[in-house]
Amino acid sequence: MAGALSGMFGSQPPGPPPPGPPGAPGPAGLIPPPAGPRNPNNTLVDELEASFEACFASLVSQDYVNGTDQEEIRTGVDQCIQKFLDVARQTECFFLQKRLQLSVQKPEQVIKEDVSELRNELQRKEALIQKHLGKLRHWQQVLEDISVQHKKPAEMPQGPLAYLEQASANIPAPMKQT
Repeated sequence: MAGALSGMFGSQPPGPPPPGPPGAPGPAGLIPPPAGPRNPNNTLVDELEASFEACFASLVSQDYVNGTDQEEIRTGVDQCIQKFLDVARQTECFFLQKRLQLSVQKPEQVIKEDVSELRNELQRKEALIQKHLGKLRHWQQVLEDISVQHKKPAEMPQGPLAYLEQASANIPAPMKQT
């Protein structure tokens, strides 16, 4: 995965981005990522992948499985997770900076993306409306069927002998014997 994405970060110099003009809050108005020991050959994706693998390894490591000191295990896992979160924040910051640069250099591209997102949202909502209309038609039919069933007894003759008349109508006539 890192190999496929490393070209994306190849133009990114290691370490924090270049400083902005004096008095600015940080590069492109963003807070620079925390400075720490970085291998100049590693990209953010490599570091993110390595920190994720370290988190996973710390959870399945035999040292932790066989260890009896729960506090030591918890501390090690917490450190791995914290490193992963830090690198994830740095990666997010990188993408936010690139997005800001794109919006400044090519504002029409951002507008095209927004229009595309709105079209996709309209299609999704139209499909949802059609789904609900189908359900509505189904339940209208169910209610109509129930309504028709309740009207049938009203069509039957009313009175004290109505039930007997209806029951006797369903009895077959006796057969003639010859």
